[in-house]
Amino acid sequence: MRLGMNERFDSVSAGDWRAAIRELAAFERPSASDGERRAAELIASRLRTLGCKATVEPERAHGGYWWPIGLVNAATAAGAVLTLRHRRKSTRAITTALAGIGAAALWDDLGHGRRWFRKAVLPHRPTWNVVAEMGDANAERTVVFIAHHDAAHSGLIFHPILPRIPLKLAPRLHARSGRSFPLLYAVWLGPVLVCAAAVLGVRRLLLAGAAIAGAATAAMADIGMRASVPGANDNLSAVGTIVGLAARLREQPIDGVRVLLVSTGSEESFSEGMQGFGDRHFDELDPARTEMVCLECLGGPTLIVVEGEGMLRMRDYPTAMREALDRAATAAGIPIVRGLRTTAATDAIIALRAGYPVATLASVDETKLPMNYHWPNDVPDALHWDTIEDAIGVCEQFLRTIAGGVGGP
Repeated sequence: MRLGMNERFDSVSAGDWRAAIRELAAFERPSASDGERRAAELIASRLRTLGCKATVEPERAHGGYWWPIGLVNAATAAGAVLTLRHRRKSTRAITTALAGIGAAALWDDLGHGRRWFRKAVLPHRPTWNVVAEMGDANAERTVVFIAHHDAAHSGLIFHPILPRIPLKLAPRLHARSGRSFPLLYAVWLGPVLVCAAAVLGVRRLLLAGAAIAGAATAAMADIGMRASVPGANDNLSAVGTIVGLAARLREQPIDGVRVLLVSTGSEESFSEGMQGFGDRHFDELDPARTEMVCLECLGGPTLIVVEGEGMLRMRDYPTAMREALDRAATAAGIPIVRGLRTTAATDAIIALRAGYPVATLASVDETKLPMNYHWPNDVPDALHWDTIEDAIGVCEQFLRTIAGGVGGP
């Protein structure tokens, strides 16, 4: 890590979270890249100037999700084509094995499990987490706020016209909907169908599975070849929130709770940085005395408490945590929307699977999805700055409620 970077900021400029967002959005920060490292150093420098004990912790990550998904689907499609051309039992057996192992690998990867496929097959490189501490170091309770500073690759599958189709074609159904479309089922469905078709010998099912797997391979190749986006909403808005929260706590210190401000790397490669944080720190964070709040895409017009998440299997956050964030917003006089779940995933899923009380604070636009999601127009000038300010207020009130010993989860 480079030294002396904290000399760039005085305490006032370090707390300017709007300037932090603009500075970080000005250079590319794909997962597990030199730009991601540079971002981590800048964030740590700001937080140190605001009085935090901040470190940049290196972890290991593959740094992408298109290779694990694309390789499995490409192998599945190839096996299906071979089976269609050569109807021997041996070919069917090979295709069954390929597709079955691939479906299992994707279930694990998309579910943020052990990641055995990418660990065994794919190369890894450094990624960088920022971990900063402030508040009462001797407190029994710890609250962890989680952002991420890497930026996603774009792709045609993220074209902004697509989430507006149901809004236009079925507005009533869209208004009643409580979760986003489970898009990632498509990358898992191809291997599942091919496996079933190879076992049963059903040609049409095999064709369908091959077509879906081929389309998934093409979509992943498209994403892998694209550059990363500026990522102002996803997720520099959350980085701005932890910087703004640190500035407030510096001005009005809090007793009775220890605060960790974490910004992970490689979140966009399915929370590899957060997995590294967990491997390093979960043993020292007692779930009975630790709450975690994931901050995600906070630059849209409508602030929400997310009810649950899951790419393939939906997992609800603990009710007490969701209610506590709701009460904090009410106490701070900040409007907040409930009832939405996401079929994407956040760093919260790692904490949730590990048994921590956790919930996600986020924002959406009229599509009920993050604004400008994974698209080149995710720039600072498009942000709703007042929503980020509200998020800072909710986080501060949540902390002070816990420190006061009433109304917490």
